Amino acid sequence: MVDYAGCFAWYELMTTDVAAAEAFYRNVVGWETLDASTPDLAYTLFTAGKAPLAGLIELPEAGRKQGAWPRWMGYVEVNDIELTVSRIKHLGGAVYVPPTDTNIGVISVMADPHAATFGLVKGLKAGRRQPAESGKLGRVGWHELHAADREKAFAFYSEVFGWQKADTEINQTVTYQLFSAGGQTIGGMFTKLPDDPLPYWLFYFNVEDIDAAVERVTAGGGKVPEDAVDLLGGSWIARCVDPQGATFALQGKRSHDSKLGWSTEWKGFSSRGRLLAPKRDPEPTSE
Repeated sequence: MVDYAGCFAWYELMTTDVAAAEAFYRNVVGWETLDASTPDLAYTLFTAGKAPLAGLIELPEAGRKQGAWPRWMGYVEVNDIELTVSRIKHLGGAVYVPPTDTNIGVISVMADPHAATFGLVKGLKAGRRQPAESGKLGRVGWHELHAADREKAFAFYSEVFGWQKADTEINQTVTYQLFSAGGQTIGGMFTKLPDDPLPYWLFYFNVEDIDAAVERVTAGGGKVPEDAVDLLGGSWIARCVDPQGATFALQGKRSHDSKLGWSTEWKGFSSRGRLLAPKRDPEPTSE
């Protein structure tokens, strides 16, 4: 029996306009949707093919009043949720939602010691996908932590989930640490730039044609703040913001007849290997 503990197993979008978000992601990524509401909660499933992938839920009013904004969140599967919550608290993390039985399984919403939000899930009810399926269209193909401190962040997640270090990419200023779970490299983390927002997890959705998908993002009212960049192997990535303000990313091949004119430079980022490492502008010199 395969043990999926420590792997991302579910994703959820909390937003201020469920109907608009549903239409946007159906168009951009090609997902279908299913109603999975209960008498107490309106809940929509995003599906890739016939496989449930993520949930779509209204951002609670109480959360909005406390400053919460639309966001994507990933849930990591665990075997003992109570023990994992206790370990996270002991290591300096926060508990936003204690273990609760829901329509997707027993879940808990947490934050790491630097306030990056993530979830735990035990007994996932919506269906389980093997990590090897992460390359399929519509799936989440990469998980990236924009950390306050990469080394401290990795130490935390490694202690909690048993993640292992994979390759490391280094440029003049930044180290990009890849990590593995379930025997497969599934993501990376780096220390964010000082002017970036709070630490957060970014999820990359696989699309067939990155050019067409980016055009759908902007046509649907979303934003692509920076040019897309290429990875080794012919894939391209683009970080995006949906119309309600939730950040996400796309990855896929480029159209051969594209006229977008993208380059390999992206706001001081240059592609190398799996992903990007930021490069700051050189310090000014006196004459």
